Amino acid sequence: MTESSETPDSKRQSIMQAATRLFLTNNYRSVSMDKIAQAAPVSKATLYNYFDSKTELLMAIVAQLCASLLQTITQTLSTADDVEQTLQKIASAFVELLYSPDGLAIYQLVIAETHEFPELGQMVYDNGAKLALSQLETYLQQLHDSERFNIPDAHFAADAFFSLLKSDLHCRCLFSVQPPPNALEKTLLIESATAFYLRGIGYVAN
Repeated sequence: MTESSETPDSKRQSIMQAATRLFLTNNYRSVSMDKIAQAAPVSKATLYNYFDSKTELLMAIVAQLCASLLQTITQTLSTADDVEQTLQKIASAFVELLYSPDGLAIYQLVIAETHEFPELGQMVYDNGAKLALSQLETYLQQLHDSERFNIPDAHFAADAFFSLLKSDLHCRCLFSVQPPPNALEKTLLIESATAFYLRGIGYVAN
């Protein structure tokens, strides 16, 4: 096999892109490391230099999908001063991930495979939702400690915020009852959910 003269980073990205296409057009069980190497295209030796297993490869794909959300949360919270703007930025990044074609497809894939591979669901959760929830929980606890807001259970409050953004809409998109929301629908969802949430924690705009 003749491999392209890519940089290590670009070759790793090519492998991940090939694996993503295969995972989403087939299923996790039927995709082998051989097939991923052929699709990349790289030798098996090169593939294993980057990823020890297809599970590790899927985790890297999930982590990359979640990276924008987690980075937005980290950057936003590090400079947070306006609560409403902070929550809207986090909501926007979450909604973009949640309703993106790849985000929905990966979610469907993991649900389909967790019966046979329960560790897959745990690993995906640990690399995505758990991290985002933990970061938001810390921020909400800080708001409560400031005595400006009533958030006695920061963990529940963080979960509630993300749940407002998922709502019934996410189920309908997952089940292909309707297409993912367009830009206007996303904006309305973010604004409505954030405003409703802020009222619940006693936020009053200046």
